Amino acid sequence: MEPDADDLPLRANTNHILVRHYVLDLAVHFDRKVIGGTVVLFLEPCSGSGSAKEEAGGSPGALECRSRDAGEQEDATIGLAETPTRAKNRCAGRERDAPEPRAPPGSGSAHAAAESGGSPSPRSWEANSGGDFTLLLDCCDLDVSKVEEVDVASASAAPGLLPHPVAPEGSAVPSVKPEAAFVQNLLSVPAGQWRRRQQLLSLCSRAPGAPGGGSLPFRTDRWSLQVRKKGAVSPRDFPRVLRICYETRPEGGSVRWTQDQDNRVCVYTAGSPINNRALFPCQEPPVAMSTWQAAVRAPSGCVVLMSGEEAAVPVEDGDTRSLIWHYYVTMPMPASTFTLAVGHWHQVTAENAPTLQRGLRDNRRLLDRSNAAKLEAGPAELGEADLMSGLGSSSSVAKGSPLKTGSGDQTTRSFCQSSAGDEGLSLTDYSGTGNDAMSCSHGDYPCRFTERSARTQRVIPHRVFGPVCLLQKAQMAVLDLLPRCLAAAHTVLGVHPFPRLDVLIVPAGFSSLGMASPHIIFLSQSVLCAGTFGPREDALSLCGSRICHEIAHSWFGLLIGARDWTEEWISEGFATYLEDIIWAQAKQLSLQQTADQSDLKALLRCRRLTDELQNSEQQLQVLRPNLECTGQVGESGSSTVKHALNPDKTFMQVHYLKGYFLLRFLASQVGEKYFIDFIRVFVEKYHGQLILSQDFLQMLLVTFPNMERKGLTLGAIYADWLDRPGIPKWLYERNAVWSEARLVEEVKAEVTSEQLVMLLELLLEEEELSGATLEALQRTYDLQNEDAEVKHRWCELVVKHSHARAYGDVEHFLVHNQAMGVYLYGELMVQEDREQQALARRCLSLVQEEMDQSARRVVEEMVL
Repeated sequence: MEPDADDLPLRANTNHILVRHYVLDLAVHFDRKVIGGTVVLFLEPCSGSGSAKEEAGGSPGALECRSRDAGEQEDATIGLAETPTRAKNRCAGRERDAPEPRAPPGSGSAHAAAESGGSPSPRSWEANSGGDFTLLLDCCDLDVSKVEEVDVASASAAPGLLPHPVAPEGSAVPSVKPEAAFVQNLLSVPAGQWRRRQQLLSLCSRAPGAPGGGSLPFRTDRWSLQVRKKGAVSPRDFPRVLRICYETRPEGGSVRWTQDQDNRVCVYTAGSPINNRALFPCQEPPVAMSTWQAAVRAPSGCVVLMSGEEAAVPVEDGDTRSLIWHYYVTMPMPASTFTLAVGHWHQVTAENAPTLQRGLRDNRRLLDRSNAAKLEAGPAELGEADLMSGLGSSSSVAKGSPLKTGSGDQTTRSFCQSSAGDEGLSLTDYSGTGNDAMSCSHGDYPCRFTERSARTQRVIPHRVFGPVCLLQKAQMAVLDLLPRCLAAAHTVLGVHPFPRLDVLIVPAGFSSLGMASPHIIFLSQSVLCAGTFGPREDALSLCGSRICHEIAHSWFGLLIGARDWTEEWISEGFATYLEDIIWAQAKQLSLQQTADQSDLKALLRCRRLTDELQNSEQQLQVLRPNLECTGQVGESGSSTVKHALNPDKTFMQVHYLKGYFLLRFLASQVGEKYFIDFIRVFVEKYHGQLILSQDFLQMLLVTFPNMERKGLTLGAIYADWLDRPGIPKWLYERNAVWSEARLVEEVKAEVTSEQLVMLLELLLEEEELSGATLEALQRTYDLQNEDAEVKHRWCELVVKHSHARAYGDVEHFLVHNQAMGVYLYGELMVQEDREQQALARRCLSLVQEEMDQSARRVVEEMVL
């Protein structure tokens, strides 16, 4: 497959074989900027390839979703005592200072080919296949040192493990290898015994390599890892459990090595267009949904945050004096949703304020470094003491203790909890309703939708983390708003899909305002209030609405995902639409206030969409770029994500805004309350599954048959909204109505943040504004203490009218709000003003080392 330069290939052959579970055993090395270790894959051939389910007599259909067994008393610490240090000698070449072994013929990585000569060329790799089946995994920027088959036979022989499955009487199922039957039986442990399943997978992952060394021939190219076993001519003959030894590369696209706002080293997964394939070899197509568990070893001064269902209690590694953090998930999800962050962050609590000043004084030396000094002394130059020490206690260490695996109720006590009142709910509250015997349409996993306690849990356990210098702002904004937003989301959408939530204030180079992953949300510092003490309620608008947006992704984007990654509007359009509804609920607005705010936001978004469509290629304006081929894959299951590597698309909001307006249009046809009720019913039906646009639209048309009578067929909606560039006619008509809304007329009086954005938008249309007028505007509205959306418009005004006295505001914005400043560089350059162009180059030089790679490429094209 040779995709266009802008298309991202998904190489994994998911039609042949699927990864059902990952076990990661990783160590974070800040000195070398690499993450190294192993990933163990538990594989299952697909139907039609001789699947183990068919071989063992199992049903190929979807299993009924069973609720979690609350009375489960099994010891969840079985098999977890071995540390990553004690396990590290399983893979040759894993020691940092040990020479890398020369790869045998027919094996090794393409990256090392020039040195070792052991990696086969594509031609010889194909020529020597001998008709053997090839496993393809999505892989990029990884140094793979070894791939081996795990000796499942030795694990299955251990006393007390699962018996081999027995075929039903009269079954014509052919006999299969005991190892394959054992793994399939292990993967089929029912949801009520999920802890036991996790223990057994962990034990099996630590089994030795297969007799004879177990090493398998492999090769890597730019986008994939390819593995074979001699004599395995079909997926059913291929090993069921593989161990891959590897290291990431410092420049890998899936991880970001940088410094936080306290100038301390950290690393986090970037959520880049290539997703997680530069973090570990995996299957990236969304259909390859799996579970995972991970042990991550990091320096003792660090906190490790990850997608996981319980807050990890770190265990001290006696061999290295590092800390080991264990996480796991039981809901199958695409590998792209896996998230990891490691840094010297601190938990935000209500008690932070009295101790902040002392911490800030202790940290002043680091905080007072100039941006120029940052460039001269990067993270690699920090000494070992800097890497290992922290300001105060970043975590509670249980020395020598096993992973904490208590029940949800036990874990809850370690979180910040806040209650929210039930009075004044403006929407129907469905909590407490439902059927305990509910059968779900997804595969078997411990589903919260079947738990009565989950249906009444309005505020799930939550924590907030950030650098010391931002703890006070995070406490006043994020920590205070989070329980209100969680309770409002529960009122609007029902059961929280995940049992807990961490929020991390990420470094300044993070490329967007937020990113949602299972159990964890990344927030940009740009959403925090500019003021130091007592921000007014209105100043919290940007932070609150962004939190609501990311929380909404728990339902649309994570619980329900797009089966074709090009249909991003299913995730982003729904989150943008729902953020307004959830935020209005959190603020307890009246119906009239909600309608006014909704119309004002719609007008602002329409103006933003219009501007974006006027300055982008038409092919990037379509919500279904694959059109009638949406959801189709190649014979092996491989596909491409159209335009995914186009840097311009990374910063476009068409799928956010056009998707939002499509949902507003549909709501206007049936009534908003009925539309929200329908969304909840849709979630009940499709949770835990992947969908395409037609799944939502067809169910809507069946539920509201009057829509088709008005000509709103599936084809008509495709034609007007999903498959055509530009702005639909309905949006032009509504824009005229929104322009005359009451809140728009009031923008010259006392204004909210949204109204102030509207005022600045209107002023941007003026051909000339004097310096005196701009100075009066800044004084009147105290623009530097407004949120980042307001400051962005102010900077646009400063640049447009060459208001040199405020160029410092522009520089401050570009340095501290990198997630929003990309196109401001373009405004500085297009004026052809020497002072402005010098300002753009100076700002780029200050932040380019910490910028997101995609953002940096776009800005460098503009500036250099």
